[in-house]
Amino acid sequence: MLDRRRIAVAIAGCISFINLYSPQALLPMLAREFGAGARAVSLTVSATTFAIALIAPFTGTVADVLGRKRVIVAAMLALTAPTALIALADGLDQMVLWRFLQGLLLPPVFAVTVAYVGDELPAEEATAVTGIYLSAGSLGGFLGRFLTGVLAEWIGWRGAFLALAALTLVAALGVLWLLPRERHFVRSPGLAASARQMLRHLANPRLVATYAVGFGVLFTFIASFTYVNFHLAAAPYDLTPAELGTVFVVYLTGVATTLLTGRAVQRFGRRALVVGLSALWALGMLLTLLPPLSAIVLGLAVSAGAGFVCQAVATGFVAVTAREGRSSAVGLYVTCYYVGGSVGGVLPGFAFERYGWPGAVATVLAMLALIAGFVALFWREPVSSAASAR
Repeated sequence: MLDRRRIAVAIAGCISFINLYSPQALLPMLAREFGAGARAVSLTVSATTFAIALIAPFTGTVADVLGRKRVIVAAMLALTAPTALIALADGLDQMVLWRFLQGLLLPPVFAVTVAYVGDELPAEEATAVTGIYLSAGSLGGFLGRFLTGVLAEWIGWRGAFLALAALTLVAALGVLWLLPRERHFVRSPGLAASARQMLRHLANPRLVATYAVGFGVLFTFIASFTYVNFHLAAAPYDLTPAELGTVFVVYLTGVATTLLTGRAVQRFGRRALVVGLSALWALGMLLTLLPPLSAIVLGLAVSAGAGFVCQAVATGFVAVTAREGRSSAVGLYVTCYYVGGSVGGVLPGFAFERYGWPGAVATVLAMLALIAGFVALFWREPVSSAASAR
């Protein structure tokens, strides 16, 4: 039974992030298809992250009322509809609409899956299964870019999204069959009580600073991995969608680096670690300004590895800093994280359209400086085990 549960959790995590990042390798192709600029076509990414930010804080409460497995499976089945409708979009505005609807359906999958694991498994097993979920999510982040890029060259971008809709349907049926119905979960205190908890969290400077860090982390990820596609699709690189998708293999560095998070926190402490990682992340972005493609890929790999650990440490810091209502505290973090992704998909576009890839990198470097500044000023190392950083 446990093996079936692990497979189901991995499927849910993987398919969520496949859908989330599916357009990124196709952005230059979509820009040509719809006659749009880089900033306009990036809305196909930002619309989804914005929708996630809107719905994420309330997902857990809904699942506590309707049941976790029921919400997960229903959301996955429903996700197939907007995914298929993307393939039928007549214009960029329709595509953005369907991507927004995808975003509304993703938190009921990935957020509720994490809650299911925490409720249904003993602590040690829950930690192991959560690790499987995170690794599957990293794999999904890569596959979302790679598969659509490769498929778009074979059957066109519309065919790629139809294939993705079919894959999502198969995944939903797999989770329906494999995931046992929940037996243990604690009902949420209700929306009113959650709202009061959120207000108290917003009065905590350390938590607010951490929410700013979350905003900056996904801002940087989305900005980097969105606009680098336009850079590499142009001369002298002229990469095809499949080749762009292959570049995203660097995303898999997150699978390895997150496994080292607990040990790194124990050795360096959260504050020093994130400040140092921000500097490493900036170095990676500076490498992408060098002309050789190998330097750009190396820079993206360094950036991805540093970014994943920053995200893991920041999430853990929320959990150990919040004295009450940890679920609502993490929910606020998730909201700020995905709002950052939405802004990161649009704001650097102004710099990119005016100054090219160096302009986008400059925007990212400014955000990384802000991340390091917030951590240095507001974080204080709590007395807790290193494992809590995960």
